Amino acid sequence: MAMREITYAQAVREAMSEEMRRDPDVFFMGEDIGVYCGAFGVSGGMLEEFGPERVMDTPISENGFVGAAVGAAITGTRPIVELMFSDFMAVCFDHILNQAPKMRYMFGGKVKVPMVLRAPSGGGTGASAQHSQSLEVIYAHIPGLKVVVPSTPYDAKGLLKTAIRDDNPVIFLEQKLLYRTKGEVPQEEYTIPFGQADVKLAGSDVTVITYGRMVLMCLEAAKKLAGEGIGVEVIDVRSLLPLDTVTLIESVKKTKHCVVVHEAVKFGGFGGELAATIHESDAFYYLDAPVKRLGAVSAPIPFNPILEKNCFPTVEGIIAAVRETLQ
Repeated sequence: MAMREITYAQAVREAMSEEMRRDPDVFFMGEDIGVYCGAFGVSGGMLEEFGPERVMDTPISENGFVGAAVGAAITGTRPIVELMFSDFMAVCFDHILNQAPKMRYMFGGKVKVPMVLRAPSGGGTGASAQHSQSLEVIYAHIPGLKVVVPSTPYDAKGLLKTAIRDDNPVIFLEQKLLYRTKGEVPQEEYTIPFGQADVKLAGSDVTVITYGRMVLMCLEAAKKLAGEGIGVEVIDVRSLLPLDTVTLIESVKKTKHCVVVHEAVKFGGFGGELAATIHESDAFYYLDAPVKRLGAVSAPIPFNPILEKNCFPTVEGIIAAVRETLQ
């Protein structure tokens, strides 16, 4: 495949634009996504190409337009919905938790709900407590939803195209600090299946399981630990639901040590599910130490940049956790 380097934001835009060209039933809606190009500039040029009937600026009413998207999905179209911040999903939880994920089951498969709910998530931008949360574990808890958190431009494009073509509701979370990161993306058509974790770095001493922007931090930590002769295997789960348990278990059986890292609050976070997956499998009998978890502190995210930085796992903290589990 011919490769070129583009940003994460460009990869998301390409995925949406290509799918809208491919399928006239796909349309895009959200707050300020047209002339303003979205809060993070993801949708630049889309209004000009597709027009206001397919790139629809909505009122500041998440409950209203997410509900409209559910209705549009069950009546034959494929809406892509952008929320300005993932925190705002709380305004429309009835649609996300009670309606969209349950309709296909309750109607015996006669109704499909092919909608994608895209949202910037996570902290690191100084957006404070109501705009900086990582709430993916809530959606992963709801049967009927699929939950995706890509970490690279390549993954973002391939997974988003898969999400748009899926006949079920997909929560697609884009961590804000990734939008300007760059990576190689093929010029040719490709998709990435859900439920396939990616081994971002092979290693033999410890497995680090992660997703989202923490993938980059774990890779940086792994590079530093390699200088000490420690081989870290970094696994990006990519899709939380469905989850690729086989790759995780086989890696831990090989390395005999495991650290789980995510940006979300540690207490009650998805890391607990990942740790339980290891402990409840035959990988448990290979472990030389308990699975260790790293996550954010249990506190509202501060506006102050120094305090905010100290809420989340750091490269130094990941290195310390790896050393501790290897002792």
